[in-house]
Amino acid sequence: MSVSSSRTTGDEHVGQAGSVVVLGATGFVGRHVCEAFEAAGWTVTGVARSTPSTPTPYAMEGLDVVGAEPGRIAELLARRGAEVVVNAAGAAWQVTEEEMARANTDLVHRLLAGLALLDGRPRLIQLGSVHEYGPVPNRTAITEDLPTAPVTPYGRSKLAGGRALLDAIAAGGATGLVLRLSNVSGPGTHRASLLGLVAHHLATSASQPLRLAPLLAHRDFVDVRDVAESVLAAARSDASGRVVNIGAGQATSVRVLVARLSELAGATAEIIEAPVQGGRPPETEYQRMDIGLAGALLGWAPRRSLDDSLRDLLVHARAAADREPLSSALQVTPTTMTTSGHR
Repeated sequence: MSVSSSRTTGDEHVGQAGSVVVLGATGFVGRHVCEAFEAAGWTVTGVARSTPSTPTPYAMEGLDVVGAEPGRIAELLARRGAEVVVNAAGAAWQVTEEEMARANTDLVHRLLAGLALLDGRPRLIQLGSVHEYGPVPNRTAITEDLPTAPVTPYGRSKLAGGRALLDAIAAGGATGLVLRLSNVSGPGTHRASLLGLVAHHLATSASQPLRLAPLLAHRDFVDVRDVAESVLAAARSDASGRVVNIGAGQATSVRVLVARLSELAGATAEIIEAPVQGGRPPETEYQRMDIGLAGALLGWAPRRSLDDSLRDLLVHARAAADREPLSSALQVTPTTMTTSGHR
């Protein structure tokens, strides 16, 4: 079986605006990716399990890609004339290990099987994670050739998904890149993440104490809008079969970051650091991405400062808090947050 597609097999569209399909388009990263492509003049189709209630400037299609058969995925891509597919779908928060494997690994296999049914195969940009590398010694810059040794289900499932694409490219069955993202911040950061939780607390109940696990780690944080621009650069590039790190290129103390977030909010929040009963230490103490390849291969570098990212996160958190009942907002704040989940 093959499905006709308007995608050519050459590189005629590299560097130009074309047609892109973004999976996971209502997620934190996916929304910003859609907006970046739309602003650059691309024809954008966002795909998500359910379409948003508010209108978007680009087309949206409702499809549960995690459970969809390859033929259904191929039909959608062909109908939309996809020249590039961005896989921003996946699962990181409040799901089981099995659900992570389905969303982060099995989905990529289904997607590749769907691409194989097309006459002309779109370029696939797979969004991976710094957690695929696993722990590194302090002061170590994480380069793309560093051996991967993830220690969490999330890291393992993302690594397996990225490898599926790289194996398909090596076999001549696909083209594209794997972008390994560092910890992503900015407007819309998930409330289950450290920064999202703290921003929500500051927006709703700063007068109450917030209990967090000890803030011992140093992490590389990159703004979500810079991430979206890196995806756009990857779509325009003719590079294929590579892993490319996307981050800020610097490690920041999460304790300093939480204090800065509070300072920018103009609030004096009491942060209580205490071990989580029955918890475990963070899977990594130090993360700093080497982003030299992203500059050389894609011509990309982050443009937004961490302060800008934190300010916009706070603006978004306050707006979100204004839209929800106070009782609902307060339900989140007593949670004790570990420092291992900065995705």
